[in-house]
Amino acid sequence: MKKKVMIGIVAGILVFLLAALVLFDLNKGDSKDNKLTEVTLAEVTHSIFYAPQYVAIEKGYFEEVGIDIELILTSGADKVTAAVLSKDADIGFCGSEGTIYVYQGGEKDYLKTFAQLTQKDGSFIVAREKINDFTLEDLKGKEILGGRAGGMPEMTLEYALKENGIDPKKDVNINTSIEFASMGGAFIGGEGDFVTLFEPNALELEKEGYGYVVASLGELGGIVPYTSYSARISYIEENKELIEDFTKAIQKGIDYVHNHSDEEVAKAIINQFPDTSIEDIAKVVKRYRDIDAWPETTEFSEDSFNHLQDIMIDYGVIDKKVPYAKLMYRG
Repeated sequence: MKKKVMIGIVAGILVFLLAALVLFDLNKGDSKDNKLTEVTLAEVTHSIFYAPQYVAIEKGYFEEVGIDIELILTSGADKVTAAVLSKDADIGFCGSEGTIYVYQGGEKDYLKTFAQLTQKDGSFIVAREKINDFTLEDLKGKEILGGRAGGMPEMTLEYALKENGIDPKKDVNINTSIEFASMGGAFIGGEGDFVTLFEPNALELEKEGYGYVVASLGELGGIVPYTSYSARISYIEENKELIEDFTKAIQKGIDYVHNHSDEEVAKAIINQFPDTSIEDIAKVVKRYRDIDAWPETTEFSEDSFNHLQDIMIDYGVIDKKVPYAKLMYRG
């Protein structure tokens, strides 16, 4: 009897050890198969405007496709494209005008855009004083902190002024000497009568009593491929599957934003903005939703790309358009 019991115990131990060994091997296999590929992503600024991207990060959509995102802040589209060209970043996230400048500069391994995230300008015009029934006429004779000359916020501002019969060179004073990231602080310090700001900076100025949001440049400027993802031709060719997976993760982030409430989106991205309350993030999400800032898909049309180039030609930074097919990557 005792012998049978001992045999049973030994058999049980062997079964247990065998099962543990099998599970260990399976886990080793999973670990190997699920090893994430690190991708350094340089973003032009950190704004709630890019909510779908942060949803994709916080909800694990990148991890689902085997990508580990290292997000670095590289203020200014010129600096983003420089980081990608120097290989300090794998993918750049900035205004699509950056790829046009690089291409027309003669770079052989130039940048191609493979996905868009926003389809309108994300900045708001903030006034120092409260203005009821604001129109662009209220900007005449005033100083506006507009951002870097040749950057999308400043070019969109000038485009909107011209579309409304206002000469940006004669009727207003657009100050382009202040770095994009420093404009809010400069405005608080007394510079300018108006400033163009992304969120949550505009809302923070309102809450602190330093200014009042009076208009959206997104509404005034129309549909353009405002912020998009690009990479060097060589990187795309060597990593086609990764580019496809990256785009899928971004699309899931876009879908989430369109299919969830402002509050749900705010809760999803709160970790990206720890100094901003969920209530304030939700307010900003609503502001961007109200101007239709986010497209339905990561693909953007040739018409919107040409509209962007019309703005650039009108501004005087390029003489002719770059063919859509030259700078767009479609896997």
